[in-house]
Amino acid sequence: MAAADIALAVGYLLAADAHAQLAVSSNDNKVLNIEGVNTVVRNPAPDTVTIIDLGVSPPKVIGEVIAPGSWASPPQSVAVAPDESIALVTASTKIDPANPLRTIPDDTVTVIDLKSMPPAVLATLHAGSGPAGVSINPAGTLALVANRNEGTVSVFAIAGRQVTPAGKVDLGEPTCTPSLPVFTPDGKRAFVTRNGDHKLSILSVEGARVEYTRRDVSVNLRPYGIQITPKGDLAFVANIGNGPTGGTDMVTVVDIAAEPPRAIDSVNVGLIPEGIALSPDGAYLAVMVMNGSNLARASPFFRDYGLLKIMRVAGPKLTPIAEARIGHWCEGIVWSRNQRTVLVQCMNEKDIQVFGFDGRSLTSQPAITVNGGPAGIRTAERR
Repeated sequence: MAAADIALAVGYLLAADAHAQLAVSSNDNKVLNIEGVNTVVRNPAPDTVTIIDLGVSPPKVIGEVIAPGSWASPPQSVAVAPDESIALVTASTKIDPANPLRTIPDDTVTVIDLKSMPPAVLATLHAGSGPAGVSINPAGTLALVANRNEGTVSVFAIAGRQVTPAGKVDLGEPTCTPSLPVFTPDGKRAFVTRNGDHKLSILSVEGARVEYTRRDVSVNLRPYGIQITPKGDLAFVANIGNGPTGGTDMVTVVDIAAEPPRAIDSVNVGLIPEGIALSPDGAYLAVMVMNGSNLARASPFFRDYGLLKIMRVAGPKLTPIAEARIGHWCEGIVWSRNQRTVLVQCMNEKDIQVFGFDGRSLTSQPAITVNGGPAGIRTAERR
């Protein structure tokens, strides 16, 4: 960042600390989508992480740091501590040193200091093979990382801004492709989407001790993203299905207050619901649908836009209330704390598209340009 930009960013943080809200975007420079094929870039620029103040209108970029990331993860490949002191960013893939035209699994988790300006890398840690989705518990003392390539979940202990490895949880099946772990609001359980065998696994959490309960919930085809309501009674699971084969995919409603938890409903949302985000009060669910926008133009399933859909949440019932066209090969979604702004990442455009929301409709606003294809995004969950 230029000196003037740094001074401006520091001013934002000092003057607006009480109402600032940070959104952290991981941007992948290694891969481009060329006519429906995810293609490795020759001599790519480094991946970046962009820090955005979502507590102002319009949202403002206040910092950037170089750190590895990857599109080959759920969009929740970023986690922000509840006090916004640090962010964790996973990198499930890296350029193959033996063949720079392909990627291979990585194992990197980067700890980023959000309190310094400009932001800085505090530590580079190592999880299992292919670290994907990551979440931090409500107390800010524990993080879980899903390791897609080995069927495990890595556990990290957090003390202030220090993050240290604290073990692994074996999910019992190396090919189950765990994608995203999320904590319940009380921090006593976690649920992990298993993209490879269409299940949702339940973990028990006691302090820093995390164990697989050997209990799973059957959901729909290839569960990926997941959100849990502020009350901790329901989970909404985005199932990405068989990919670009036409048809429609589902968001599954899971009753996690029941004993045992079970799927109780599913809603058609469209082709490949990659991103999913509950509003802070749990009243709205935002879903990003690929809609064929990541396919070759010659494909019969190609559409020249993705879709952002907003659904009202009334208990287990989801009711569509608003929809907007977005860019191509889009990824993650976050809400502002006041629920008046929604950000959506779009890989092909290399921007974060901004929408105003009034409870009934979406209004497009100027987009935020980032350095790379934005592939993962998160805010701190303060509920």
